[in-house]
Amino acid sequence: MSTRIWAPVISTEGLAELLASSGPTPTILDVRWQLSTGADRRSYLNGHIAGAVFVDLDTQLADPPSERGRHPLPSAERFTAEMRAVGVSESRPVLVYDDVASMAAARAWWLLRYFGHPAVTVLDGGLAAWAAAGHPVQTEVPTLGTGDFVARPGGMHVVTADEAGQIAAGGVLIDARAEERFRGLVEPVDPVAGHIPGARNRPTSENVDANGAFLVRSVLRVPFERLGVRDDVPVAAYCGSGVTAAHEVLALELAGYHAALYPGSWSEWITDPDRPVARKTNAT
Repeated sequence: MSTRIWAPVISTEGLAELLASSGPTPTILDVRWQLSTGADRRSYLNGHIAGAVFVDLDTQLADPPSERGRHPLPSAERFTAEMRAVGVSESRPVLVYDDVASMAAARAWWLLRYFGHPAVTVLDGGLAAWAAAGHPVQTEVPTLGTGDFVARPGGMHVVTADEAGQIAAGGVLIDARAEERFRGLVEPVDPVAGHIPGARNRPTSENVDANGAFLVRSVLRVPFERLGVRDDVPVAAYCGSGVTAAHEVLALELAGYHAALYPGSWSEWITDPDRPVARKTNAT
């Protein structure tokens, strides 16, 4: 592996330069997925970055739904097997992307970081930015050799449900869902509406611009600071099932903060009827 320091995100220009360089060719993972429809393999087959292999977020980046939530973290053994099957190796960098705003790609980024891969980066703006910059896509599905990646958990900080509740009370727990879901006005996915008491809302959609690229560091820091994020307080993020919360953790890292992920998120929190639920149904 090169001694290059890998930033959390890479621009389309940076990726083009990387692919044209003499360094190790990155393993490229296409993680297109939508909450309402799931993995989008059809779009992958219609066009993707050359050499990219499709990864199904629901089946390859999560265990089956359970009392641990709708997208529980996969075991180290299972994640090792899934990543080896798509060619991920210790000695090659990994580039992950989705369609535009990196909401799904961030899940792959976070998992690879959590399980110890040393060089993972997200294509800022996704495939839309790549195509808009005039770079080619192809429909050929690559034939890949088996990778040698070994998943070793612990590379990123996680919290349990109890710890998330404690952070909500004594630190900053960020709910990454849309405001209407946070407030409990609507809940299109989970059987209970509302949020963890004490949590503060920062929708992940507000971390990117109109083209799906992350806002610059100085701009990202302002709303996080308004929520109370500081270096000397514990910070964690959650969402519905731990997917877009990974995007929040990535945005926080770009802003210069380290945050934990509550993997089970709201879909796990509500499985215990003794855990409290908060709602804000008025305008205040």
